Amino acid sequence: MTPAGADWLASAAASPRSTLSRWAARPTAPTVLTCGSAFDVVSVPCVFGRRMLERLWAEGPGSGPVAAYRDRTLLFAVPGTAQRLPSLLSWQRWDGTGAGGRDETAPPLLCHGVGDAVTVPPLLPGAPSGPHWLVAPETRHPWLPGPEVLLWACVRAARATLRAARAAAGPIPRPRTGATPDRLPQSCC
Repeated sequence: MTPAGADWLASAAASPRSTLSRWAARPTAPTVLTCGSAFDVVSVPCVFGRRMLERLWAEGPGSGPVAAYRDRTLLFAVPGTAQRLPSLLSWQRWDGTGAGGRDETAPPLLCHGVGDAVTVPPLLPGAPSGPHWLVAPETRHPWLPGPEVLLWACVRAARATLRAARAAAGPIPRPRTGATPDRLPQSCC
């Protein structure tokens, strides 16, 4: 975390100066910041979030700041993303069919925007099990993905997850030729 990145994060607080003072006194303490002005946050399950990050960095524009907290990945996004992304996801046509014939989709995403607050990691690494930065903010004006970029990453990650699940399941067994309900092999009865 750079001082410019800390300034950017503090700009989301009601009182940026007091937030910076608190961080100076306790740089290993996480902080709660409001969403909707400097950033929105999209929270996804940890493994799926890592897959989204892989897609963003390998095939796309990269990511803005990203944190991990408990079993979630927090992707910092352009303000307004929390309002728009859920509707984009609902319109998305998902590939494949999951267990029980259900359409395969992305796992539940929690979108935090105006009126919401999130716990952000400390400036310096704190407790190993606490929140931590995967991609820390480094500038006063970091690039933040918008809803379309996150939709793209989500779709790519869901498709990769589906391909991995299909590969792990192996080939689908095919019925033996000549076997019909009235001519089943004796071992089936």
